[in-house]
Amino acid sequence: MSRTITLVLVDRDGAPLGALPAFDVPEPWWQQVGAIVDEARRRHDLEVAVLRLLAADRPEPPGGHLTYLGQVTAPPAVPLEPVAVDLAPHPLRAPWAEPGGPARSLAWATAELHRLGRPVTAVEQHRTWNLSAIWRLDGDHGSAWLKQVPVFFRHEATVLRWLAAAAPGTAPTLLAADDTGRILLDHAPGEDRYAADDTERAAIAADHHTVQLAAADDVSALLTAGVPDLRGPALAGWIRDRLAPHDLSVAADLLADLDDRLAEVRRCGLPDTLVHGDLHPGNVRGDGVRRVMIDWGDSFVGHPAFDILRLTETLDPAAAAPLLHAWAARWRADAPGSDPHRAVDLLRPVAPLRMAAVYAMFLAGIEPSEHPYHAGDVPACLKRAAAETTGN
Repeated sequence: MSRTITLVLVDRDGAPLGALPAFDVPEPWWQQVGAIVDEARRRHDLEVAVLRLLAADRPEPPGGHLTYLGQVTAPPAVPLEPVAVDLAPHPLRAPWAEPGGPARSLAWATAELHRLGRPVTAVEQHRTWNLSAIWRLDGDHGSAWLKQVPVFFRHEATVLRWLAAAAPGTAPTLLAADDTGRILLDHAPGEDRYAADDTERAAIAADHHTVQLAAADDVSALLTAGVPDLRGPALAGWIRDRLAPHDLSVAADLLADLDDRLAEVRRCGLPDTLVHGDLHPGNVRGDGVRRVMIDWGDSFVGHPAFDILRLTETLDPAAAAPLLHAWAARWRADAPGSDPHRAVDLLRPVAPLRMAAVYAMFLAGIEPSEHPYHAGDVPACLKRAAAETTGN
């Protein structure tokens, strides 16, 4: 599957210039823009910064015919096609999606690396969408990654600082951060471990237990530093608040029972701790020697079972069982008298319910043109939550 791209261009002041002739790129995932930048350069000798998605011909990813907005510093030599697009400001637009936004963020990152004695010789844009913008910055002293995130992910830098002190080597090295959501990360060798087998997932779970055990003793510091508090009743309120605008009929019984269910979870005796929030194998990067957990923007203080449920959710029950048993055994040893298996069973429907609330939060915080990224996720997660409820 590929994408067909229409790239609408604006100049350095944000004035519309027209659209390049449509072209195809092999990557189907809408947020991946590296191939768009490369193809514009290859076809038209044009340096472009992709700002944001403008329109899609289908309701959700992947693939299709997508229209993006890009900025150039000089008009291209190729004739541009007239195109009517709405470029009006929007209060929910991300700073990196505005004309000049990428240049400002790259200037900050370049200055920070220069301060660290790592001058930049090349820059590549990799991703832009409502949840992040990512660039790779290369130099003679190695590579770094600039990541910029929205306000609801800005505690990621706080978590990375805590991990560097409390669990060194478990996350990428934070080189710099500011208060606008920009973070600068040292390069972590290897690849994202989407294809991790059961043995590697078991190793990830064991690594993460070390992190969560340390965090359980430092919850107050994490909360004081700004990590979201989703412990027990706070989680129930947070879920209801974010899902309020949506049709909740399919999960009405679960929502009605949520406070009692979470109270029963608390009686299972596991401590609150740092939860990654999206611990699938693709959020782990490794090279066979070193392995780090990436993308901590979804993290919160809450129940540790959410992460093992996320790590095993795509496995069939027979493959998931050994990982769940090992996870439970570790917690029984470190929290004597606890009932980890019972906690997992109780939280199994709450995990997709929480994810529905996460996607609802995204939708409430992004402009309408980017709603197709997530619009289908809320009802899909609610349906999963309802299905899991019938099993326990």
